[in-house]
Amino acid sequence: MTMIDWNALHFLRPAVLWALLALPVIAALWAWRRRRRSGWQQAVDAHLLPHLLVAGGRGGRAGLILLLCGVVLAVLALAGPSWRQVSQPLWQSPSPLVLALDLSSRITATDLPPSRLLQARAKLATLLRERQGGEVALLAYADDAFTVAPLTADMANIALYLDALGPDVMPRDGQRADRAIEAAVKLLQQSGARGGDILLLTDQADADAMRAAASASAQGIHVSVLGLGTAAGAAYRADNGQIAQARLDAASLRAVAGAGGGAYAAVASDDGDLRSLRVLTPRAGAGDSREGQGRAWRDEGFWLLPPLLLIALLAFRRRALLGLVLVCASLPMALPSTAHAAEGQGTLWKRPDQVQQAQIAAGVDAYRRGDFSAAQAQFEGVDTDAGWYNLGNALARQGQYDAAIDAYDRALAKHPGMPDAVANRAAVDAARKRRPPPSSSSDPDKPQPGQGKPSPGQGQPQEADGKPGKPDPGARSQAGKADTPADPRNADPAAQQQADAAQRERMRQALQRQPPPGDGPQADARAGAQTAEQREQRQAVEAWMRRVPDDPGALLRAKFQLENERRKQEGR
Repeated sequence: MTMIDWNALHFLRPAVLWALLALPVIAALWAWRRRRRSGWQQAVDAHLLPHLLVAGGRGGRAGLILLLCGVVLAVLALAGPSWRQVSQPLWQSPSPLVLALDLSSRITATDLPPSRLLQARAKLATLLRERQGGEVALLAYADDAFTVAPLTADMANIALYLDALGPDVMPRDGQRADRAIEAAVKLLQQSGARGGDILLLTDQADADAMRAAASASAQGIHVSVLGLGTAAGAAYRADNGQIAQARLDAASLRAVAGAGGGAYAAVASDDGDLRSLRVLTPRAGAGDSREGQGRAWRDEGFWLLPPLLLIALLAFRRRALLGLVLVCASLPMALPSTAHAAEGQGTLWKRPDQVQQAQIAAGVDAYRRGDFSAAQAQFEGVDTDAGWYNLGNALARQGQYDAAIDAYDRALAKHPGMPDAVANRAAVDAARKRRPPPSSSSDPDKPQPGQGKPSPGQGQPQEADGKPGKPDPGARSQAGKADTPADPRNADPAAQQQADAAQRERMRQALQRQPPPGDGPQADARAGAQTAEQREQRQAVEAWMRRVPDDPGALLRAKFQLENERRKQEGR
């Protein structure tokens, strides 16, 4: 028999106990109704009633006591009495994965046709496409390691960088796999993960890499290796111009994987190598719980149901059953309807903000599947900055640029200066201006939304992760490609140089005279108040910016170079 620890007795939902205040009201109504129900009072003198009526009965004090006992038992059961804890399985988040790609000059070898680099890009694209959940980050390393994309659940956002990866984006040549492992460990620790996986893509490793892998394994992080190349190898041109031979050193890579508690596999033409490395299905997050079990207080209110049911049996006499059926039938009318839930008004079990968050989550899922109309239907009616922002992304992907800009303006009205909304509004506005005439056969440029924060934003959007924003939160958009500039080889060099100089001067003057940039209704109002000369100068600046080519490789190269200079200044 279960013993009750009275010292641990408490209620999981103590606010329900306020319903006990209704007991005096119920007793008063019972007495008043009993006096009104007695028809003999009108036909028999009061001094004769005690001698004619039978004392007690179902409608007397016993009935009132049973009713009050039933109400007390029901309230106590709903309050959730608890006096003991039970074990229950805990949900574990998927283990994050950090991809570390060797971008030394050795990756240009052609023993994996057409080249190791193209094979590595294709393999990473397959991994990002086939991986079933979990966050992923991408590092590139040569003499040092640099972050290409932080941890994010938006695989499409990482895939945008694959075509830009190459030895030319690295500041210095080299092959320091140990620094790549250390950077991956630091990236996982900064994200708050208690464990994770690292996948190294290279053709050889040294003793420093083995020590780094062993250190990562001691912290609960598994290091696996995907070998690039063949044992025969192939020639490649090093960064100093010399010709060298690059061969796959499987023994050293197996040693790194063994020290890191992971697995080793050579690159294959199918996804068998990825499956053997177990990177397509994330592991359960390490350190989230002990043996996957936790402790929780058990709701013991069900012990009060048997006596409550015994009391309820008395309600089946006469017309009480009909009253019970009517009460049960009226409950759906009193509860919030599904339509109200769709409008974000909340339900019996969820607050309005929880309903809106569920709508945003459903819309993000539809957005990632490419069903932008379904995503739009989910985002509509969510009157928050995240709701309007995601609605703008869904509308933009459907080519409804005017409606998308209006949605971004509403998001900015609720969250002034929201970076993602400002960036996406500018991208959509530029795409709207570049829209070809209806007779054109080409489709207009559209922004390419993604997730992460970054890492989401999160929207993770650049998570959000967030949150994707962070919420984490939801889907984010990247600026579309600029119009292709005219080929300068077809123009007179002297005239082109003179025109560029005049354009730069106009841009400099415009930047000095223009007010601080902004977005949203206030920016539109400022634009309307500009003079014709100011508008012309603003248009000149926009035209100049459109001439900047879309080169992700140059962006990564500049980013890595700046990071490399900063590390030099810090003495690292």
